[in-house]
Amino acid sequence: MLSKGKSYQDLYDSFIWRIPEFYNIGVDICDKHAGRKNRLALIYEKEDGTVENYTFADLKTLSNRFSNGLRAAGMKPGDRLGILLPQSPETAISHIAAYKIGAIALPLFTLFGTDALLYRLTNSEAKCVVTDRDNLDKILKIREQLPHLQHIFVVDFKTEPGISDFQDAIRKGAGAFTPVRTRADDPALIIYTSGTTGPPKGALHAHRTLLGHLPGVEFPHNFFPQENDRFWTPADWAWIGGLLDVLLPSWHHGMPVVAYRARKFDPEFAFHLIAKHRIRNAFIPPTALKIMRQVKDPAARHNFSLRSVGSGGETLGTELLEWGKHTLGIDINEFYGQTEVNLVVGNCADIMPVQPGSMGKAVPGHQVEIIDDEGNLLPPDETGNIAVKKGDPVMFLEYWRNPEASRKKYIGEWCLTGDMGKKDGDGYLWFVGREDDLITSGGYRIGPGEIEDCLIKHPAVAMAAVVGVPDEVRTEIIKAFIVLNRDASADPELEKNIRDFVRTNLAAHEYPRQIEFVDDLPTTATGKIIRKDLRRRG
Repeated sequence: MLSKGKSYQDLYDSFIWRIPEFYNIGVDICDKHAGRKNRLALIYEKEDGTVENYTFADLKTLSNRFSNGLRAAGMKPGDRLGILLPQSPETAISHIAAYKIGAIALPLFTLFGTDALLYRLTNSEAKCVVTDRDNLDKILKIREQLPHLQHIFVVDFKTEPGISDFQDAIRKGAGAFTPVRTRADDPALIIYTSGTTGPPKGALHAHRTLLGHLPGVEFPHNFFPQENDRFWTPADWAWIGGLLDVLLPSWHHGMPVVAYRARKFDPEFAFHLIAKHRIRNAFIPPTALKIMRQVKDPAARHNFSLRSVGSGGETLGTELLEWGKHTLGIDINEFYGQTEVNLVVGNCADIMPVQPGSMGKAVPGHQVEIIDDEGNLLPPDETGNIAVKKGDPVMFLEYWRNPEASRKKYIGEWCLTGDMGKKDGDGYLWFVGREDDLITSGGYRIGPGEIEDCLIKHPAVAMAAVVGVPDEVRTEIIKAFIVLNRDASADPELEKNIRDFVRTNLAAHEYPRQIEFVDDLPTTATGKIIRKDLRRRG
């Protein structure tokens, strides 16, 4: 754990990784705290306002029971467990149980449509899925196309052939379970990340990734944990930001987390939730902060007292940082990372000045540099590739069954983030731009390839290209340039139909908010779309 009171340089220079040979995330975040029966782990507020509290002892028993249920369903070490659930106790229990049995957890976003789910479940060859009634129909629609899927557990659902009630599995499962003795380098988690070409790639992480995340959580949250700290994020636990920036690190330290299932982000309610549950620490994506900034004088109605707020995914800027000081009463600490190698750069206002526009400095334990295309270090203030030194415990193992993409992620001893940046003489890192065409919208990093693939499945669409265009609130919004089939006519009704098609089949956050019908698309001699030309047209 990082110790407060040193200078940044002393803290960075003195940091030493201590990664054990054997390590299991489930045991670490749950069982090791269960000896203190009243130690609070989870505060879960339901949509109707009722609140359920869970201790670590509760979670140990429940996850043991579900571990036995998964074993009874045929799950073995290395098998993949899809978790298609929002923030909820069942989500946490499923993760803990997966890690304890040595399986590989596969978080799935509840806003995914059938196409997105089909690809991820097929590519990962998931053996079991845990979901709820709201999302069950999506799984049933594609079930016949999933030959490896053997079992579905559904929260609050009466059993029928091939489907089990989650709570019933827990009731029937024994309360005792001996976790698999996993090594720190054994696989634990696959999180799919979008790319600019081809389908999404599954970033495979080892159990050690949680230990690798700890400095990147402690640093921007001003030496978390402190007495009475309590964590919350509006980010879904299906994403690395919700899961490994908040939930799992908090439980490593034995600190409580607040969970709430928000169907839509409500800034007024966010202030209410922070005050009601005495939340002291929060990861709030920039888009959510921008929306919260629109609430007038929230302190007049909500008695909140935040100690730390971390944010990342896009640059915050001076105005938002000043709002944080004035309205939240704290310095918002910006940080940087990606699904493959997360939380490696950050700010810590308690120990160093925050430079507006900068991502911060390398978090202790991580070597982050700017390199050229041959892997050579570049001098200060020169733009190049943002890269992280190999051997870092937070770094992914590989892209799931994609050795070519895994190989391209590295230059020598450096893992490429795919982003361009520069490092000043004081060690602050500055984001310059993306090497690829990823779209940053509402805190999500979205690849155009998957959206384009979905668009061309629409019967009226012949060709499609997707880019991000600037937006004050979301940083970027998705714009689609579409060439229609000869028998289709452009009109507002078709435009709406195409939007709804993507929203239903892919994900609600990936539908194009703008559509422009065009006669043709700019392409290279080999047929690749020239997206930079489309971005200029905006």
